[in-house]
Amino acid sequence: MFALLLILLVVLFGFGFLDPVWWVAAAVVAYGITRRRRVGGGRADGLPRGRDRHYRDYRERRNRQERWDRRYRRQNRARWRREDRRDHHR
Repeated sequence: MFALLLILLVVLFGFGFLDPVWWVAAAVVAYGITRRRRVGGGRADGLPRGRDRHYRDYRERRNRQERWDRRYRRQNRARWRREDRRDHHR
């Protein structure tokens, strides 16, 4: 796909010698190519190449933390209630 865009860019630039409007079209295509490469990186899901791994690691850590929090909360709920009652009676 990228090769086709480069060929289109060269053809439009060549036509620019006949009519300067083609140079404008070539500039638009060149801007589109550089913008697409900078923003999306050409991936279907829209994530840049290096960030998907970092996000996956973050998501796994977050899920493990949530599971641990739920388990810990369940195990210690009665103890926390006792401590709260003692704190309120003081």
